[in-house]
Amino acid sequence: MKSTKSAIRYAKALLEMSIEQNIIDVILFDMQRIVTMADGSKEFVIFLNSPVVKSDKKILIIDKLLPKLQPLSSAFISLLTKNGRAPILHFIASGFVSLVEQHRGIVSGTITSAVALNEESRKKILSKLSATIQGELKLTEKINPALIGGFIITIGDKQIDASVSQQLKNLRQELTQ
Repeated sequence: MKSTKSAIRYAKALLEMSIEQNIIDVILFDMQRIVTMADGSKEFVIFLNSPVVKSDKKILIIDKLLPKLQPLSSAFISLLTKNGRAPILHFIASGFVSLVEQHRGIVSGTITSAVALNEESRKKILSKLSATIQGELKLTEKINPALIGGFIITIGDKQIDASVSQQLKNLRQELTQ
């Protein structure tokens, strides 16, 4: 919890600096690269968390893994690493991406369904949700066969569970009472 709060503070500071320098898009691209690398490579996360690797060495390796970072991104990562904050770098990068979306009025959410949604269903759900949400809606789709049918939509701290598995669970509870 503490590292998450720290990550958000660092992400906010980076956002403020990128707004001041009018380079939000390029810093966003750099942070998305870090998120992609952390999500795709368990070894990268282990490397960031390693107390054995000295901060100077971490900075050199990060520069090799992520060439052509903007000077602000590079300086920011160096500062974090020297201050022993490399283990939360991917949380900071992810927080930065979320803050930029917030800054631009983009609302992110997830729709989980038992099978991949067809285009017609996707458009119908998006239009219904867009009518109730202020800002641009960006939905990430996930598939979970355990839902049996239907879907679960999560946006922020709100969730709509219209899955068959949830309906069966509710029915089971009613019958056992």
